[in-house]
Amino acid sequence: LPGPQRATLGAEDARHFADQVEQALYASKVVSYAQGWNMIDAAAGEYGWTIDPGAVAAIWRGGCIIRAAFLDRIRAAFDTDPKLPTLLADSEFAGEIGAAQRDWRTVVGTAVAYGVPTPGFSAALAYYDALRAERLPAALTQGQRDYFGAHTYRRVDREGSFHTLWGGDRSEVAG
Repeated sequence: LPGPQRATLGAEDARHFADQVEQALYASKVVSYAQGWNMIDAAAGEYGWTIDPGAVAAIWRGGCIIRAAFLDRIRAAFDTDPKLPTLLADSEFAGEIGAAQRDWRTVVGTAVAYGVPTPGFSAALAYYDALRAERLPAALTQGQRDYFGAHTYRRVDREGSFHTLWGGDRSEVAG
């Protein structure tokens, strides 16, 4: 299938880009762990489990397939603040992600521009952006659903459900 032309970098640019990829890899790893812990926390709430995230990190460090030394840092973060809402709220991790963010975005953007799939980097960045967003673009999805199936949508400035007459004068009616 056709796609963008392949890029060739000189030695210095290649070294710089490799450093950026390293930052993107680290940021994606942290966010992936954070997402996993957020899922565990959500399941704990749904099923009434009492989970000690620091203890989970210690158990995994001691004998599961993950066993990464990185789990020690995660345990320390949750031991410092057992009510941490997300690993990304830990000041150390937040600072590191903040420092890596520009390179991470550059790597994802460059990959997209050259047609190189980076699902791990891209998905982790999208998750990070969703967490930090005050308001998400759900309105676009609602609008599409209303257009294709008259499923209605909600507005931020008025109460209730609404439907747009897409095939006519595009006036809005209560749903």
